[in-house]
Amino acid sequence: MTRQSAATLRARLVDQAASDLEENRRRQRELAEKIKLLKQEEAILVDILRLAEKYEGLAEASLLSEQAPKKPAPAEAKSRRTAASTPPKETSRQPLLGDLLLSLLGAHEEPRPAKELRDELLERHPDRSPTPQVVRNTLESLVAKGRIRRHKQQRSVKYTLTASA
Repeated sequence: MTRQSAATLRARLVDQAASDLEENRRRQRELAEKIKLLKQEEAILVDILRLAEKYEGLAEASLLSEQAPKKPAPAEAKSRRTAASTPPKETSRQPLLGDLLLSLLGAHEEPRPAKELRDELLERHPDRSPTPQVVRNTLESLVAKGRIRRHKQQRSVKYTLTASA
């Protein structure tokens, strides 16, 4: 190898190293920006989960009131007056959807998808008819509270009880 070819090779290697270094720095800047965006998204999602937990009971109560048939105003006023004059009756409350889903998950060892849990819920509790989205939201709320675990397998999501539950 001649001195000139060695010098040419060295120059090419130095240029390549400088180019690689610049590419690495550019990629680091890109990744730092992505990390910054992901942290912002995480903060937003954490806030949403906190709000969902805070208003979970309120949302279920408002859904029940929306599903109740609307009474005309005079009938509503009359029912308020009679309710105020009669002693309160024992009302049988239905168990919360989250509690029902926890009991269904407890009956199985293996992870279960939300669809199967909803189907089993409809079978065992025909008086309940939550939408698939309500079941998924309730399951995700239980995940956020640490009562169940989420298992992702490609595009499939399954749930199991945590050891503490």
